[in-house]
Amino acid sequence: MMSRCRVWAVGGDDHELRIPFLRRLAELGFEVTAVGSGAPEPFARAGVPYLHYPLHRFLDLLADVRSLRRLTALIGEQRPDLVHGFDTKPSLLVPLAVAQAGIGRAIRTINGLGYVFSSRAPLALALRPIYRGLQRHVAPRTAMTVFQNSHDLSYFQTRGMVRPGRGRLISGAGVDVAQLRAAMPGAEHLARLRAELQLEGKTVVTTVARLTRQKGILELLEAAAVLHRRHPDLVVLLVGARESEGPFAVPAAAIERHRDYVRALGPRRDVPALLALTDIFVLATYREGLSRVLLEAMAAGRAIVTTRVPGCTDLVRDGWNGFLVAPKAPGELAQAIERLLGCPPLRQEMGDRSATFVDGFSLDRVVKEHADLYDEVMGRPCSN
Repeated sequence: MMSRCRVWAVGGDDHELRIPFLRRLAELGFEVTAVGSGAPEPFARAGVPYLHYPLHRFLDLLADVRSLRRLTALIGEQRPDLVHGFDTKPSLLVPLAVAQAGIGRAIRTINGLGYVFSSRAPLALALRPIYRGLQRHVAPRTAMTVFQNSHDLSYFQTRGMVRPGRGRLISGAGVDVAQLRAAMPGAEHLARLRAELQLEGKTVVTTVARLTRQKGILELLEAAAVLHRRHPDLVVLLVGARESEGPFAVPAAAIERHRDYVRALGPRRDVPALLALTDIFVLATYREGLSRVLLEAMAAGRAIVTTRVPGCTDLVRDGWNGFLVAPKAPGELAQAIERLLGCPPLRQEMGDRSATFVDGFSLDRVVKEHADLYDEVMGRPCSN
């Protein structure tokens, strides 16, 4: 009888976004446990075993040492076969914890290079060589490193931050297209939601992202101010957390200045419904791995305006299913949005193309590629 492979997926406070992925892995025969720093309730509702460990998302060496010690202890106590770290800090902590515990194999996913490589701020520039050094340090302790776009894979390979033959491209986290579309409500529910958000008769532009500078929120606000003067029916919805983003958060006052045409809704659990009432989806990010929210907006059949950066250019073809603009360019961003504001048939045509193209990034495909990777690293079949 084939022995089951015990897989731990280690993430941060938004690890619950991977629940569909983890449930599909379990259906394939893996014994899956989530390890994260967020609330346990979403995992309990989904029937996914969950372990908590402390993780501080920002720069804090003492907190990182505590995280490493706790992960090492958990691995030593429960002895998983594979430990897969997602996000910036877990992808560094997991190989170290596995090596210290002397148990299992470590896999890491590079979800994107983020702030350290997208910002020219003095702190980012100072951290960049440290980050590269840490990645080189954990590379020998890592069985495989997963990348979500080819640019990041090439960057790591050329700088010796991944061992030869130990890098694997798996495009994105996948999206359950059927489930997302099933969650999009009917006309009656949408009418109530429009009334609740005071969107009757409005053209809706939506972004779903942490409300940080790195997600281009300030540029979107500047573009919205320009557009609102010419399109008074325009409303921009900002969907995502702000208060939890520490020094990277966009100031509340910056959003408040645009209150007549910008609604900051905070984190929401009804994103499919919000996408259903959206006319144009915008992600003005400086850097991505492979954007989950773009995949969701595409599955909802929306035209996209996003930036010409790795992780976005993999999903949006300029002039085909949306428009690509330079990052940190609010004027160019406003022009691209206005092209879609003025042409509903073009929005529909591009949205239809998005809905077709997204099938190539399905959750089933991504889960199957991870299952094959786990079998390869273990040297035996672990999945059905």
